[in-house]
Amino acid sequence: MIELFTANTPNGKKISIMLEEIQFDYKVTKIDINKDEQFDPQFKKLSPFNKIPVIIDHENNISLFESGAILIYLGEKSGKFYAIDQRTTINQWLMGQMAYVGPMLGQHHQFHHYNPGKSEFGEKRYFQISKKIYKELDERLSETKFLAGKNYTIADIATFPWIARHEWHDIGLKKFKNLTRWYEEISKRKAVQRGYDLLNKGEEIPKT
Repeated sequence: MIELFTANTPNGKKISIMLEEIQFDYKVTKIDINKDEQFDPQFKKLSPFNKIPVIIDHENNISLFESGAILIYLGEKSGKFYAIDQRTTINQWLMGQMAYVGPMLGQHHQFHHYNPGKSEFGEKRYFQISKKIYKELDERLSETKFLAGKNYTIADIATFPWIARHEWHDIGLKKFKNLTRWYEEISKRKAVQRGYDLLNKGEEIPKT
């Protein structure tokens, strides 16, 4: 059984979506980041950077932090969405999400959504970078069905929850037809819908 320590964020949703997709038994232990529970000394033993998500695989008595590493682990353990003959490409798009898509959209959230009016420079900078990300993903998806090629993989699972906050971005997802096609196709997956509602509060995936 997998225990998932998480909060209702894009990084947290990556893992609940993956767990639903691979149909592993798991339970959610909520970490309330609004109350700084991620800084609890006991949690820090699991997550050195005080970040969610974290999993404990009780079957193997192992804990993992960092969402990308967790997705790789679950992909290897389940044999799903991380095909051996695709791993070089999957890893590139997964690392692109971890190092670029997530952090830059996260900064856009901070300046544009949470703290508008506090830094004109920050708002403009991360808005422009976020538009560029949409364009780059759209270009990739004009060539392939999914990010790593013809198959749905952990690279898509990692990226999807960040694009699911498109209403926060005010960029206009529908302007990007290939990205929209990808987003709508993934949105229809029942496991994605269940994993997106990781706290079982009836949360629905935003429409395009």
